[in-house]
Amino acid sequence: MALKKSKRRSAPPARKRGTAVRSKPARKVRTAGRSPAAGKAAAFVPTRLKLRRPVPSDIEIAQAAKLKPILQVAEELGIRRDELELYGPYKAKVKLDILERLKNRRSGKYVDVTAITPTPLGEGKTTTTAGLSQALGAHLGKRVVTAIRQPSQGPTFGIKGGAAGGGYAQIVPMEDFNLHLTGDIHAITAAHNLCAAALDARVMHESLQDDAKLFDALCPPDKKGNRRFSPSMLRRLKKLGISKTDPEDLTPEERSRFARLDIDPSTITWRRVIDVNDRMLRQIEVGLGPDEQGFQHRSGYDITVASEIMAILALTTGLEDMRERLGAMVVATNKRGEAVTAEDLGVAGALTVLMKDAIKPNLMQTLEGTPAFVHAGPFANIAHGNSSILADKIALKLADYVITESGFGADIGMEKFFDIKCRFSGLIPQVVVLVATVRALKMHGGGPKVVAGKPLAPEYTDENLDLLRKGLPNLERHVQNALKFGVNVVVAVNSFAADTPAEVELVRKSALEFGAMDAVVSTHWADGGKGAVKLAEAVVRAAERPSHFKFLYPVEMSIKQKIETIAKEIYRADGVDFSPEAEEQIERYNRLGLDKLPICMAKTHLSFTADAAVKGAPKGFRIGVREVRASAGAGFIYPLLGKMSTMPGLPTRPVFYDVDLDLKSGKVVGLF
Repeated sequence: MALKKSKRRSAPPARKRGTAVRSKPARKVRTAGRSPAAGKAAAFVPTRLKLRRPVPSDIEIAQAAKLKPILQVAEELGIRRDELELYGPYKAKVKLDILERLKNRRSGKYVDVTAITPTPLGEGKTTTTAGLSQALGAHLGKRVVTAIRQPSQGPTFGIKGGAAGGGYAQIVPMEDFNLHLTGDIHAITAAHNLCAAALDARVMHESLQDDAKLFDALCPPDKKGNRRFSPSMLRRLKKLGISKTDPEDLTPEERSRFARLDIDPSTITWRRVIDVNDRMLRQIEVGLGPDEQGFQHRSGYDITVASEIMAILALTTGLEDMRERLGAMVVATNKRGEAVTAEDLGVAGALTVLMKDAIKPNLMQTLEGTPAFVHAGPFANIAHGNSSILADKIALKLADYVITESGFGADIGMEKFFDIKCRFSGLIPQVVVLVATVRALKMHGGGPKVVAGKPLAPEYTDENLDLLRKGLPNLERHVQNALKFGVNVVVAVNSFAADTPAEVELVRKSALEFGAMDAVVSTHWADGGKGAVKLAEAVVRAAERPSHFKFLYPVEMSIKQKIETIAKEIYRADGVDFSPEAEEQIERYNRLGLDKLPICMAKTHLSFTADAAVKGAPKGFRIGVREVRASAGAGFIYPLLGKMSTMPGLPTRPVFYDVDLDLKSGKVVGLF
């Protein structure tokens, strides 16, 4: 399926695209009289790093960093002051009006950073994203924007820790980044749970009232005896094919159709959410109060980043579009098998109000002062795993290069970046940066189990070329998968302290043999942008080479065919087995007209299969689909594979044990 190409403006004569020109280490000053209100970019001034050995902890580096005022970051990027909403001195939201001002500018190059199948520790994908951006902006003199997701507080306090990058390649302030930021995730939690409350209350009230009383309650007469429809009610009437706008004009039959949703409780799919890893909320009983007797039912909680509203935030293209998507969310079906939406509940307008500020991307910076957009945070294993389309669209109009990141391994986040995000946005990526580590490849070669919080076995800290070779098929499969989308692939070998020259060189040479356009060893964790200069130069070269982006499948395929295509082409499964429940759900979505949506697989990120214990590049397996859900507002169908849970749990020894506040300095300690 062809994508519409972005309009491009002529390149500025002072900078030839594709030429790796190292910027002078000059202390530039702004041009006299230049105002941030003018919308012209000021000269970029990199923030100088003071590298220490041994490398301190992430939070020590972040707290010692010299930060630019966010107004300066915005001015250097060409964002006007009146296009910002400040949240303190170091972060701000960017108003969507900026897109209208920038609409005629050409778009920059679009680069997605992904990874091989990771260990539970992660392989430094965000660190590579930040390091690459620092190299492009602070060392090669390119105009660059990093565009990444806001992390959930679940893993921040659970096992994985924060997600601001690490070492000398981070987004700062890292405490703000990893915790509340500007409150977007809290807004999603509030909106999602308001919808859940509206749904349960509607089921109860319809059970207790006849049609006449229900209509009177929804459209009560005022003191003068006049009734009126709310804006959301008018949208429901339009859906029902009723063109009347005066409640008094409705016939008894029309009043009944309008007022009674007649929800089938067994089809309710809308649960509640919270941004905490709380395994005890996976299955709960609600309606146990004395006033709710007779309405008890099983429900549960998902983590907030798995909410459909989070996916909508990441995929929306504007406020009006978000309003429509929120209204289209399917929460259940009625007893006639028809979809019941948030619009039918009358709550979509209120949800939009709760989300009106969250839709604006957040502006931050890297350790070397390059700008970063942080917006939306859907998980990649239980959602589509990419930052927002809006942040990318704004960034592409402001920069020569936009470096974004898709969650977990390329089989999950990258596939969804292409087949979901790019399909909705119309944006065309040129390059994939595939992050690989010696540690992960040794694991895929049969190394001992890697457990977060425990020391690595000697196989990972000592040179072991044979074990490394056995794991290389995992890298090969990911490179081949990326090439199927018609983009240029650069492999970034994220080097750790225990890696030997022979090991990283084996990975680099193998990546080239597997079809990567380039493969570069990068030391950005220890050296910041300086350690990723060669990677940045490789990305610039790859971005200038022709690419022929294409989707993996057309949406016109059936739901089953799309699922099978991903399973066979990306995971390399022999086939797919659907549970009876999944078969029934697929039939329901076909009946509701949702069969032409793209697919968002919910699968473990630790294996190509649905079993996290199976490593390497396995063959001869089948994928089991136990459940299929629809996110009609977000615009995708998501099958649940294997034992995938939408609410993570806490381990015996969570990260939060180390997190505290230094009461003398007021600084956060223990966050990583």
